[in-house]
Amino acid sequence: MNESLLNERVVYINGDYVPESRATISISDRGFIYGDAVFDTARTFAGKIYRLEEHVERLFRSLRYVQIDPGLNVAEFCAISEEVIERNLHLLGPDEDYWVYLRVTRGPNYPDGPGGDAGPTVIVTCVPLPLAKRAPLFRDGIDIVVPATRRTPPEALNPAAKTHNYLNLIVAGLETQKSAPDAWPLLLDTRGFLTEGSGSNIFLIHDGKVRTPKAQYVLAGVSRAVSMDLCRGLGLEIIEDDLSPFDAATADEGFITSTSLCLCPMRSFNGAPIGDGAVPGPITAKLMAAYKDEVGSDYVAQYLSHL
Repeated sequence: MNESLLNERVVYINGDYVPESRATISISDRGFIYGDAVFDTARTFAGKIYRLEEHVERLFRSLRYVQIDPGLNVAEFCAISEEVIERNLHLLGPDEDYWVYLRVTRGPNYPDGPGGDAGPTVIVTCVPLPLAKRAPLFRDGIDIVVPATRRTPPEALNPAAKTHNYLNLIVAGLETQKSAPDAWPLLLDTRGFLTEGSGSNIFLIHDGKVRTPKAQYVLAGVSRAVSMDLCRGLGLEIIEDDLSPFDAATADEGFITSTSLCLCPMRSFNGAPIGDGAVPGPITAKLMAAYKDEVGSDYVAQYLSHL
């Protein structure tokens, strides 16, 4: 193998580990044509994938929902994911970590029906986390904006399935970029309550109580679950509730959780500061410290070191 390929990330696709530039799928693949696919993401800390089994189990729940058989079990998928990271560790820079993508499509689309005899397309990849790009979020806090685009309701497509049908969230993001390029979109549901952003969940704090939208209307992230457990461990009341824009506008504090960011403080909602404007607020700061202990890494310092 030539030197350029040795310095290229390796990916897994349908049983093979290949250089990223040589990983291809059929132009007839249903994941490409229809978004007929599911995925999940995880991240590493010091080169080790955090809560990998939980992410893979969620991937398998999505697969069952859309009736795709990946031809692998959870343990096999975990082993493949760990192997991909192992083969790419030498490419990480100082104080960097990987974002890990797990994807399964229904496979090629043939005239005799979805997939034919080809079976699903299974892909595991990794890319360095965008630490420099997102570092300002930990210095300044996240600005949240509500776009006009509403979240696809659970009556149409259950948000618990993490599918390639991301256009709903993408359109909302494009809408937000026009008015507030650095803000993160947070979509309302069709009833007018807060739901989620792209790969992120929201938490609001009122009078010491931590509140987050009901799991029925959002993709309940692994980081969301970790944060809820941390709240309980700190003796904080955690409530799943219908939250309105009014609740966000009048919150004392707020934060966002996601695989890549872990737990990151909010600064503003629709242009107005959250609470007294402190970033992070006192309860959010306690939760961030607890999150660092949970993952065994100062992820905040990791981001800030890339400013």
